[in-house]
Amino acid sequence: MMVVSRNKIVIDGNSLTIDQVVEVARNYAQVEVSTSAIDAMIKSRKIVEDIVNNKKIVYGVTTGFGKLRNKFIDPEKGNMLQENLIKSHSCGVGNYVDKEIIRAVMLIRANTLAKGFSGIRPEIINLLISMINKDIIPLVPEKGSVGASGDLVPLAHIALALMGSNKVIYKGKEISADKALETEGLKPMKPTYKEGIALINGTAFMMGYATLAYYDAKNLAKYADMAAALSLEALLGTSAAFNQKIMSARPIPGQIETAENILKLVAESKLVNSKKNKVQDAYSIRCVPQIHAPVKDTLKFVEKILDIELNSATDNPLIFHDGSVISGGNFHGEPISAAMDYLAIAMTILGNVSERRIARLIDDTANEGLPLFLIDKEKVGLNSGYMIPQYVAAALASENKVLAHPASVDSIPTSANFEDFVSMGSIAARKAYEIVKNTRRIIAIELLLGCQAIDFRGGSDMLGIGTKVIYDTIRKEVPMLRDDRILMHDILKVETLLKTSNLIKRVENIVGELK
Repeated sequence: MMVVSRNKIVIDGNSLTIDQVVEVARNYAQVEVSTSAIDAMIKSRKIVEDIVNNKKIVYGVTTGFGKLRNKFIDPEKGNMLQENLIKSHSCGVGNYVDKEIIRAVMLIRANTLAKGFSGIRPEIINLLISMINKDIIPLVPEKGSVGASGDLVPLAHIALALMGSNKVIYKGKEISADKALETEGLKPMKPTYKEGIALINGTAFMMGYATLAYYDAKNLAKYADMAAALSLEALLGTSAAFNQKIMSARPIPGQIETAENILKLVAESKLVNSKKNKVQDAYSIRCVPQIHAPVKDTLKFVEKILDIELNSATDNPLIFHDGSVISGGNFHGEPISAAMDYLAIAMTILGNVSERRIARLIDDTANEGLPLFLIDKEKVGLNSGYMIPQYVAAALASENKVLAHPASVDSIPTSANFEDFVSMGSIAARKAYEIVKNTRRIIAIELLLGCQAIDFRGGSDMLGIGTKVIYDTIRKEVPMLRDDRILMHDILKVETLLKTSNLIKRVENIVGELK
């Protein structure tokens, strides 16, 4: 059942936030465009009309595109030029993109157009917003963008739907775009001067992936701390490595924040420091602050880039209200591509170390007296316990390592070598999004095994004030494993918990804000 957010998002081209993108993409918040944005669009549209009426040569308005930039197009054929542009660029391949991503892309593109630098008619953005609000979502193949003039190919597929062409998802079914528009009383657009290129030239597609990947990654950084804290208790670890003196001796912000989080979560634990002669723990426990630090510091950098890009004009040429029309390169996706590669690496690190803690939890030679594979000793052999979830975590961690190879360092010339250095931004963003999903599953497995280990340590009464909330919440969804059962369902239940920030909020209500 679809839950519709009560929030209403008003876009003006200047103030869209990451949280608002998530509200629209996942929670179906309704969207409006501000009157100030409409006024700005009208001003830039008048400039386009003056260019056409005076038969000026302006790229993308009265000329061809890319390598064809020097070919003048008679203004009388301007409509055909823009329509042909959309049709010719609609050549994506591969699986269709998740609906939530396309909802995010549509919103981000609308916000870019709302800045008033694109020269389109207000009715174009109104149609785009109406499709978001009515949940008419174009089918967009995932592959085909090199992030050069932005995401030309996938954005063209969205523009097709605005024209009433191709298919959309509407009320859970694939139907023709024109039928969905007609059902909702909407008229397809007929693109005219500058409108085709304004719709497809920019970074909205990679930003749809990037924004949701970042949002989930930010939550996962906290969930990783929570999983590590639970494993610290399960493995009878020592808190010495999280001491403030050690952190101040190397004051990396993410390191300090992680140590503080762990200590908040395990406060009042009867398990931490319970092994009196223990000097130190394995790196996957002892070095959690140092390992999680670059993840958190990377997230801060990525957030800064995304906040800027969400409210930037990224098409070409840009039309300014002083009458100037300037061709540049704001469509180029390199800033997003690099940021997504950084995020991909950071999330891979988070998954890698989580998998190592999982491995310790099931290994009776390394887990401080817990039974092999976290199943009763009398039952092991007949039962495999949690042997195989570690395989799954290992597979996901290894897949992440392959996906983490940076896309931003790659380039291949396009448009007859005119677009000679491209960003591969959509590839970087898609990979980061997939790595985040994999890492969420790894951390879900660690939490699941951590709870099982705690059952052998005496249950929730032994836990810290924060980890007790974690344990109790998971145990409401998944009971202790006493005999083998189908574990994919258990993993999915915990993974589902981690898809929102609800568990984080419950924990923070007890321990205070986690950083």
